[in-house]
Amino acid sequence: MPGPMSLIIIAIIALLVFGPKKLPEIGKAFGSSLREFKNATKGLADDDDSTKKVEEKKDEAK
Repeated sequence: MPGPMSLIIIAIIALLVFGPKKLPEIGKAFGSSLREFKNATKGLADDDDSTKKVEEKKDEAK
């Protein structure tokens, strides 16, 4: 994991490249993308769990 000094350097470079007006928009877009990805992967995990339960019930019925 990067140290605090490297994070500060990355933040300064991002500020210089994108400017102070674009950074909040980029942060908001990044946050919403992460939230969407998290919801999508949670849905996949839930689907896998429900599929396993259905298969277990079929095996028990036999």
